[in-house]
Amino acid sequence: MQIYNIYCDESCHLEKDQQDVMVLGAIWCPLDKSKEIAIRIREIKRQHSLKQNFEIKWTKVSPAKLHFYLDLIDYFFDNSDLHFRALIVPDKAKLRHAEFNQSHDDFYYKMYFDMLKIIISPNATYRIYIDIKDTKSAQKAAKLHDVLCNNRYDFSRSIIERLQTVRSHEIELLQLTDLLIGAISYANRGLDTSHAKSSIVQRFRDRSGYRLTQSTLYREDKVNLFYWHAS
Repeated sequence: MQIYNIYCDESCHLEKDQQDVMVLGAIWCPLDKSKEIAIRIREIKRQHSLKQNFEIKWTKVSPAKLHFYLDLIDYFFDNSDLHFRALIVPDKAKLRHAEFNQSHDDFYYKMYFDMLKIIISPNATYRIYIDIKDTKSAQKAAKLHDVLCNNRYDFSRSIIERLQTVRSHEIELLQLTDLLIGAISYANRGLDTSHAKSSIVQRFRDRSGYRLTQSTLYREDKVNLFYWHAS
C-alpha cells in the first residue's frame, strides 16, 4: 500500500490562552516524495539568502522575508503531492465541556480525530508526526494513536503505522504546516496588524480560491477546511 507522511501542528489549542480561535492542521504527502520536498524547501531558503537551518514559522513572518514566505505558499500550491487540511474552532469561549462530561483535553483529542479522519484511507498506510509542545506531548500522541486506530478497527496498526512527536525545527514540512495554520488563524481572527502577514493570507486566498473563513467541500483535496461549530 502507498505510505503517506502526515505532519500536524496546532495554534491556540490551550483552554485559557486568551485566544478565541483554535486551529488544528496537517500537511500530507507520499512518503517517497517527502525528502525531495524537504530539499526543495531548503533550496528556496538558499535562494533568499537564508541558512538551511532557518526555521519557517508564522511568528517569524516579517516584511524583510515576505517574498520568501510567498514563494513557499506558491510552492505548496504548485506541488501536486502536497495537501493541507485544517479544523477551525471559531470561539473557544462558547465551549461547554461540563455539559458534555469532558475535559478540554478530551475535546482536543476529538478535534484532532475530526481533523485527521478524512485524510486517512483504509487503502493506505500513514505515519503521523506531531510537533512537541510540552512534556505531555508523547503521552497525548500515544492516546491519539489509540483513538485513531480503534476508530478504524486498525488493531494491527497496519493503516496508522506510526504516530510520534518530533521537533519542528528539524522537519521542513512541519514548519510549512505551521505557516499555513498561522495564515488560517490570522484570517479567522480577523487581524490586519501586519502587512506581510496580510499579504500571505491574500496569496493563500488567491491560490486556493477560498476565503479561508468557512468550510470547503468535504472531499476538497488541496486545501480542505472544516469550520467546527458548537451545538
